[in-house]
Amino acid sequence: MKKIWLLLAFIAIVSCKDDTEKAATVVSGKITNNRGSEITFKKPNNKEFKETLKVAKDGSFLDTLLIETGVYTFQYGRNRAEIYVTSGSDLAINFDANDFEKTLTFSGDDSEISTYLFEKQKTENKLIGEDNAIYKLDEAAYVSKLKEIKTTLEKLISSSKGISKDFEEKEKRNLTYAYIVRLNNYQIFHSHYANDPGFKTSDGFLKGLEEITYDNEEDFLYSADYKNLVTNYYRRQAADLARKDKIDNDIAFIKVVGALQKPIMKNELIYERVKYAFDNAEDLEGLYKQFMASSTNEAHKKEITESYNQFKTVVKGQPSPKFKDYENFAGGKTSLDDLKGNYVFIGVWATWSSPNPREMNAIKELESAYKGKNIKFVSISVDRAADHDKWKSVVDENKFAGIQLFADKDMESGFVKEYFIKTTPRYILIDPSGNIVDANAPRPSSSRLTRLFGELKI
Repeated sequence: MKKIWLLLAFIAIVSCKDDTEKAATVVSGKITNNRGSEITFKKPNNKEFKETLKVAKDGSFLDTLLIETGVYTFQYGRNRAEIYVTSGSDLAINFDANDFEKTLTFSGDDSEISTYLFEKQKTENKLIGEDNAIYKLDEAAYVSKLKEIKTTLEKLISSSKGISKDFEEKEKRNLTYAYIVRLNNYQIFHSHYANDPGFKTSDGFLKGLEEITYDNEEDFLYSADYKNLVTNYYRRQAADLARKDKIDNDIAFIKVVGALQKPIMKNELIYERVKYAFDNAEDLEGLYKQFMASSTNEAHKKEITESYNQFKTVVKGQPSPKFKDYENFAGGKTSLDDLKGNYVFIGVWATWSSPNPREMNAIKELESAYKGKNIKFVSISVDRAADHDKWKSVVDENKFAGIQLFADKDMESGFVKEYFIKTTPRYILIDPSGNIVDANAPRPSSSRLTRLFGELKI
C-alpha cells in the first residue's frame, strides 16, 4: 500500500497546478476464488491514465489512489465494469471470480452510482447484441433500437436508489450524448458491417447535433460521449479556420479552443491535441508558441515545454541522428554515414504494423523514377529480434525495393528514440550533408513528396 502521508504531501504540490481536484481515495475489496495478481483502473478518453492495484493470494486488495472524481473502468482479467469514484472517499469492491456479473457489489461513498453503472453496462450489452449486428440494421430499425436503449436506461437511472437528483439529470444528458454519438457513427459502421461502401444516411438523420451546446464543463468532465462530441465540433471549426487562413490544422485548433471561456475544457482540449501533435507538426515552433499563449495550466505547460525541447532537436536543418551497422537484407551492414553525399529517404516500419502495400509499391516506383539521381531509398525494420526471419521472409516475398535494413534494438534503437518515433510507419528525409530536411516527410504515395523532391532539384 502506498504511504498516505506521501500522497497527501503530493496533493499540496499538484493542487495549485491542476484544473481539477484530486484527493487520496482508498480502494479495497475481496475476490473470492481469486486467480489473478492485479486489477487495473483506467479512465475513458484518457490513454495516459492507468493505476494498477496488487491482489494478494487470498484475493484481498487495498490501496490509496490520487484521482479525481469521475467514471473509471475497473478490470480484472477479462472482466470489466465502469465504476464511479468520488475523490477522497472509500470504495469497496467485492466479487466471485467464478461469476463476476452476478456477484459484483460495491459499498462506500456513492457506491449506488457504481451499482447503477454496472447494471447499465449489462442492460446495454444485452440490448445491443453481439458481433456488431446492430450496425447491420437498416436506418429506421437502427434509430428505433437506439431509442429503445435510451428509454430503457433512462428508466433504469430513475428507478435506482440512493442517487441524487443532480446526478440523475447529468446521467440522462449523458444518455442523450451517447444516442447522438451512435447516430453519428451509423453511416461509417453500417457501410462497413453491411458491406455497403456507398451507403449514405438520409437528410436530417443527425437531428439533435444542432441542439447541443459545446461549453458545458460539468458534462465534459463526466461524459466521454460529450467529450467526443465537443472534440469533433472544435475539429470542424478548426478545419474551417485552417482553410480560410491557410494555417496549420493543429494551430487552428488551439486558436479556436483558446477562445473558450471554460478553462478546464480549454486546457484539456488543447493539451490533448498538442501532446500528440509534435510527432507530425508542420510548424513545431508556431504550435508550441500558440499552446503556451493559450493554456493556463502550469503542469501542462511544463510537460509540453519539455517535449518541445526534445522535438526541436530534430527540426529542419539539424544534424540527423545516426544509425550504425544495421543489418542489410542484401548482405553486410549499412550505416547512415555510408550514404552521405545523397539525399536519403527513410521509411521506418515493422511487420507487426501491417506494411501498407500501396506505400511499399510507391517506394518501388520512386526508386525506378529516381534511378541515377542523388537519392537513396531506405527502409528500416523495427521488428523484434524474434521476428528477424519473418522480416526477411516479408521483404523477399514482396520484393521490396530500396535498401532494406534491420534495426539493432527494435523500437528501443537509438535512431528510433532520437527521432521520438512512437508509431510506424514514419518517413524521414535527410540531405546530402546529413542534415534533416523533414523529420515527418510525406508518405511515398503522396504528391507532396514528389513536389518536395522537385523543390530540392533531386
